[in-house]
Amino acid sequence: MDHHHLKRDVHTSHTERSSGVSEIRQVQNVAFADATAKANVRPWTKAMFKLYLCLFLATLNSCINGYDGSLMGAINSYSQYREYFGFNIHEGTPTTGIVYAIYTIGNLAGSFVAGPATDFRGRKWGMFIGTAIIIFGACIQATCVNLGGFMGGRFVLGFGVAITSTAGPAYVSEMAHPSYRGVCTGIFNTFWYVGGIPGSFVPYGTSDIPGSQSWRIPIWLQMVFAGIVLVCSPFLPETPRWLIANDRHEEALDTMARFHGEGNRDSPIVKLEYKEMVEDISVTGSDKRWWDYSELFNSREARYRTMLVFCMAFFSQWSGNGPVSYYYPTMLQGAGINNNHTRLLYNGMQNVVSFAGAVFGAIYTDSWGRRPQLLVSTALLVFIFSMICALVATNLRTGPDGKPIYVDGTGTPEIKRPGQAKVVIAFIFIFGFTYSTAYTPLQQLYPVECLRYESRAKGMAFYNFWVNIANFYNTFVTGIAFSRATWKYYFLFIFWDIFEFIFIYFFFVETRRRTLEEISEIFNAKKPVKHSLNKTRIIMHGNGRGVTEMLDKEEVVERDFGKRGKERDSAGSEGRLVVGRRNSERDGVVRYEMAEWEDEETRGGST
Repeated sequence: MDHHHLKRDVHTSHTERSSGVSEIRQVQNVAFADATAKANVRPWTKAMFKLYLCLFLATLNSCINGYDGSLMGAINSYSQYREYFGFNIHEGTPTTGIVYAIYTIGNLAGSFVAGPATDFRGRKWGMFIGTAIIIFGACIQATCVNLGGFMGGRFVLGFGVAITSTAGPAYVSEMAHPSYRGVCTGIFNTFWYVGGIPGSFVPYGTSDIPGSQSWRIPIWLQMVFAGIVLVCSPFLPETPRWLIANDRHEEALDTMARFHGEGNRDSPIVKLEYKEMVEDISVTGSDKRWWDYSELFNSREARYRTMLVFCMAFFSQWSGNGPVSYYYPTMLQGAGINNNHTRLLYNGMQNVVSFAGAVFGAIYTDSWGRRPQLLVSTALLVFIFSMICALVATNLRTGPDGKPIYVDGTGTPEIKRPGQAKVVIAFIFIFGFTYSTAYTPLQQLYPVECLRYESRAKGMAFYNFWVNIANFYNTFVTGIAFSRATWKYYFLFIFWDIFEFIFIYFFFVETRRRTLEEISEIFNAKKPVKHSLNKTRIIMHGNGRGVTEMLDKEEVVERDFGKRGKERDSAGSEGRLVVGRRNSERDGVVRYEMAEWEDEETRGGST
């Protein structure tokens, strides 16, 4: 006799493949759960490893931005760099802020062409164009002999990064297997630290080299990640969604079969993806018109999507990561660490800790959900900044005028208790882990999920534009603010993070475990947040037999089944759940109106 053991699991929608076992679960989308179960999706097959290689190459785009972010934070503390360009040795000035900001200005300018460059010939050629521009900018920067040349190279570099920051995440999200899109796209921005770690430790290693080579060598190495993407991107497959949007259906089916269906065009997951893409993607959409951004604003649905993209741009940059990313040595200086070599070492270690948090968050983003991930992290950031502010404020020696006393004109404030300064450093490390657990993986994942295909490239360019507006403030103002306001500057982040928490709770939708096309249902709903949190109860059948959706009447049966099942188990008798009359079928998923319990007693002891 067959045994069908049913149990609840409200946290997951992945298929258990134990032979002959059925389970009751809650899922965001029944059709997707059914296709995944029937396709017997597994993450470690030969086809999946080929897909991971393609996604890895695209993900290297994120390393480029991470390397520059950590690099400039490090070499900005070099006396060789500051003396070469005539900057003040100890304090942030408007000129040093402009050097940072010119990269952001290049990014802003590049945002206007990033969308069309990504839509024109495909996502992979967008990556190719962007990395070619980046390499050109790095060459200008590394060979410059004056500040104008250095700033010109940074402008070109920022221009190219705007294109790769649009094409890269679009490629990964559209190419990833829908069952693992959350992890794969979350990993994209996690690779910021794969660039950021060498961006910290290379300057640490070259800081003792006399003269300009101390900062030129790290800049030359900026071409490594860009060069790999430049060489490899022409050989990558194009995303199925771009192919369908350009009426190349056979190529799209071949690509999905090869990377999502284990070589089988009739795979349930391939058929579902193709059906949804054809229904959702327009061959005459605004992605064919480089000047047309109307689909970001032309309906209530589009405006809600765009609002979330806009807010994520600012939340991801103004949660407090700006000071840590660009002015980490300055923060350590404010905590009383006066040796620049030590500050550079801590800067490198901070990136390692943050990378660990980012990987952790990317792996579990589908288990936690996007909303809980952001809410918990933001709440913890409020606490962390409050502690840092209090610890720094109560540890500074002040003069008769109430202002901090500095050590021998170095710009490092005198502290009362060295042990308390170490606690500040510990909290800064905790901040890096906490921020990176949520915001790093979701910076690219969440905006990509919120955007429709037709507006995805332009929407990501729009997102990057506002990211750079936020970064402009971080890079131009933060260094000067730390020099003038010292510990009081932390109050800004405390109150801003409280505002973020409230806004995320009331307006951010949940997007996990749906295909990109299925997310449209959320934004078309009257109450998108409430709709995004709805789940459907299903029975997951073993042996690739798909799922059965449970209707309201079945919930009573399931409760009774659970109670009576325990009674049968305690009595040592056997039983099974028999599903009754078929009700309806939609999207290939069978629904049943009612079920009944049969056991040994009611069936007269027959087997």
